[in-house]
Amino acid sequence: MGMGPRLDLRQSQSLVMTPQLRQAIQLLQFNNLEAAAFVEQELERNPLLERDEGLGDVIGERAAPDQREILPPPRDTADQLRSEVLPLEGSGPLDQAEYAEPYDPGGASDGVRSGASSGAGFDGEDRGIDDLAESHATLRDHLSEQVRLTFHEAVDRTIGAAMIALMEPTGRLVVEPAAIARALGTDAARVEQVRQRLMRCDPTGICARDLRECLAVQLAERNRLDPAMEALLDNLDLVARRDTRRLMAVCGVDAADVTDMIAELRRLDPKPGANWDAASPQTLVPDVLMRAAPDGGWLLELNPETMPRVLVNQTYTARVMPRASKEDKAFLTDKLQTANWLVKSLQQRAQTILKVASEIVRQQDGFFRYGVSHLRPIILRDIAGAVELHESTVSRVTANKYIATPRGMFELKYFFTTAIQGTEGGDTHSAETVRHRIRQLVDAEPAGEVLSDDAIVEILRREGVDIARRTVAKYRDALRIPSSVQRKREKALPA
Repeated sequence: MGMGPRLDLRQSQSLVMTPQLRQAIQLLQFNNLEAAAFVEQELERNPLLERDEGLGDVIGERAAPDQREILPPPRDTADQLRSEVLPLEGSGPLDQAEYAEPYDPGGASDGVRSGASSGAGFDGEDRGIDDLAESHATLRDHLSEQVRLTFHEAVDRTIGAAMIALMEPTGRLVVEPAAIARALGTDAARVEQVRQRLMRCDPTGICARDLRECLAVQLAERNRLDPAMEALLDNLDLVARRDTRRLMAVCGVDAADVTDMIAELRRLDPKPGANWDAASPQTLVPDVLMRAAPDGGWLLELNPETMPRVLVNQTYTARVMPRASKEDKAFLTDKLQTANWLVKSLQQRAQTILKVASEIVRQQDGFFRYGVSHLRPIILRDIAGAVELHESTVSRVTANKYIATPRGMFELKYFFTTAIQGTEGGDTHSAETVRHRIRQLVDAEPAGEVLSDDAIVEILRREGVDIARRTVAKYRDALRIPSSVQRKREKALPA
């Protein structure tokens, strides 16, 4: 067998991730706020881009026809389903067919609502100054101010500042006072004395070493730390297990007193610093808006308040290009291609999001009409096959995007749930529906007849759900529902 150099010619296909394709995929995964921030950066970098201040017919409403005929029935449901197209002017397919479908500007039908009514039904008043978040001091700032007012000597103030710096976000101090004393070169007894006074500051129980000490300080502040309560604090494990009989023995009180003492503990704060620096809850901004149509169907549109809208300044390009130098023409040509691609990517993104959202609404019509008990088990493959997109594209579309519906705001990922088989080969059931049913059964159980996991399994099987006991236990833990033994102890306590 001879060896030597050889020249071969081969032909193969490969997917090349161009910068433009990566940008399109990135835009598809962004929600509206992230896409708007990305567009703002492009507006600063590209002189040929300008913000579209008008509310033209770039994005129109899209009707999601009903899955089944429910009064009042939608008109020509099958025809609407075949003709669902978003009216985007000048839109075209991307180079990769896997990313999005070609856009036919002439395929609009009665199922498409014009953009003239964009935002109808979602009108809201302008935000006022009362809607602005109120700034407040942090927990460490609040405690530092109290240290300056409480301690007069500089050494004590230094010890207090060191404890505040070493404090955990929950308000607990896990560092030994002896270690703080060695680090500061002072007496451990003095450090402990400062810590005892610091625990009486606001919030009470701050810088406590453990849960018992934190609760004891709060009870002492309320003048409720009697010997029976101290015995209760020494047996917090029995309190967690709701072992009323043993608590009565160790505390020397009757059942009514134990109930009152436990109720007193529940009114205390086990982590006094946890909620002080908690970030203000962020308001979710929906990417897709949904409302009922007059014909009984549903209308969907992208949120016009957050939807990024840009235009290519063709007038500026035509005026500057003839007089530009060779280097300037190369720069302007590159920026023009980038601007055109961004506009086309945004249009394709809008079309793909509405296409996927409309199919989700169509397949989950029962949920929007009757509630979570009618949530269907669907996966990415079901939506991808219906809209003729790749599963990865559907996954990017539904990631971190929310839809505002008449039943509330939901993430698009919420509607994808696993399926649980029915008994005797019946219809499959959504895992979310089964979890909702378990919650209903537990909430409705009487105090004297607490349902065990086996009893819940039997009830669900009688209702046509083929489910195992370990699955019920897993769903119950996910819902933070205690076990039947724990619930029986809790319900045995007087209210």
